[in-house]
Amino acid sequence: MNRSNGSPSDRSITRSGATLAASDFLQLNPADAPRGGMSDWLARQIRRAVAEGLLPPGSRLPATRVLADELGVSRGVVTEAYRRLTEDGHVEGRGRAGTVVLAAPLVRPPEDGLVKREHGGRGQAGCGPVGHRAEGRGTGERRAAARRAEEGGSTSEERALFGDPLDTGVFDALRAAPARVDLSPGLPDLAAFPRAAWLRAERAVLAGLVPADFGYGDPRGTPALRRAVARWLALNRGIAADPDEVLIVAGTAQALGLLALVLKDEGVTRVALEDPSSLGIRQHLRNSGLASPPVPVDERGVRVDALRATGARVALLTPAHQFPTGVVLDGVRRRELADWARDGGLIIEDDYDAEHRYDRPPVPALRSTLADHVAYAGSVSKLLAPALRVGWLLAPRRYRDALVDAKRFADLGNAALPQLVLAHLMESGELERHLRFLRRRHRGRRDAMIAALADRLPGAVVHGAAAGLHLTVTLEPGCDDVALAAAALERGVKVQPLSWHAQRPGRPGLVLGYAASTPSDIREGVSVLGDLLR
Repeated sequence: MNRSNGSPSDRSITRSGATLAASDFLQLNPADAPRGGMSDWLARQIRRAVAEGLLPPGSRLPATRVLADELGVSRGVVTEAYRRLTEDGHVEGRGRAGTVVLAAPLVRPPEDGLVKREHGGRGQAGCGPVGHRAEGRGTGERRAAARRAEEGGSTSEERALFGDPLDTGVFDALRAAPARVDLSPGLPDLAAFPRAAWLRAERAVLAGLVPADFGYGDPRGTPALRRAVARWLALNRGIAADPDEVLIVAGTAQALGLLALVLKDEGVTRVALEDPSSLGIRQHLRNSGLASPPVPVDERGVRVDALRATGARVALLTPAHQFPTGVVLDGVRRRELADWARDGGLIIEDDYDAEHRYDRPPVPALRSTLADHVAYAGSVSKLLAPALRVGWLLAPRRYRDALVDAKRFADLGNAALPQLVLAHLMESGELERHLRFLRRRHRGRRDAMIAALADRLPGAVVHGAAAGLHLTVTLEPGCDDVALAAAALERGVKVQPLSWHAQRPGRPGLVLGYAASTPSDIREGVSVLGDLLR
């Protein structure tokens, strides 16, 4: 991607690990508060959330210490806000049970209030001897790049792994390839999976089940998990949804498959995709028989004028943290996109890693303001582990019955026991605690990668560093990122070439995951890349 140097997101990287002055709770950003009126502002935001149903009766507010830490304010500010809410009758303190929301009317939020957010920048890193000039980045050129990788010293096995990126087995083959250091994007810190908390939740769930609970359940998912997901999305993504709107699925991959079935029955043949975008998503759409016309992404996010030009009725987007560039869809583009959707378009919002952010305020989900025009997909793959295969889909009303039917005939519904355990983790607060732990650890690893890049690739400019689980590094024009990735694998380091994720010619680069690797492994992997580039 071409983005200007010195953008706000590129300059926002910090190495101190200081507390971020913003919270996922209700998407609060203390920078919006008037000077000297922080407690009043906080109380007002919570009153509004209660009135709009984001905090239904019985919801427990965060502990004053926890919320103060996340907002970067004194505990007294939060305590005073809670005191005012208690006096107003909005909440009630219940000792060790915490502060609980009392009854309030449920009102949907209006479809406006689109917020302008940060955007990325552009830059490039130098490319050394393994780079080869190439005019295009299509399948034929990539195959030629794999052959040319022999000049860089990679073996035929490594070259084969980076052949045709639309080969549906390419990810499986690359995952299985042995490597000392795996910097593939898309994984959280799997070693941090909360095993003890999961076992406690599992025991608690099993102790409370009756024989009927082991039978066939609702294909939409267990009521307990649908309630927990609705509450989680309200608190962390600003989405007001009834549990009946939530469909539990086997990850975002199944959500896309179900949507493809329903949309094809409506005559949809194309789903527009950001360019670059996830190669895996493109493979899923292709397998479902749907074309994926590319829509360019710039420093402000997806170009809505180009989206209109495709004529596609459906677009799959990653607005909170665009994959792989990390760009955040800005306010102007959000309004343009809302106009496109209201003209008859459907947005599939892949909210794949929005909870993981480090140096910027939270970005509201498109679903929070465009409920009738957005099919929202999320999962626990980036929160806990992909192995759980648990996700959720919230679709506009007109698609819900057809999606439930498609889910029923696909598998009769997800396995109930893992759903009940996950619901327990969500409702008990364990998942929120785990997320806070992951943020600290992922931030440290992100900083380790940035430091290693500064040391070993001093000319590199990284993109998308303020959030997520990966960085993107662009290379100078003409550099062969496929050959570079093949040569790195031959040296025991696994990375993904940026051109894998692009449909049109563009800036070559690498997509580097950091969350699942230790700082020492990150430094070793980046050192190998530095040697190859020099």
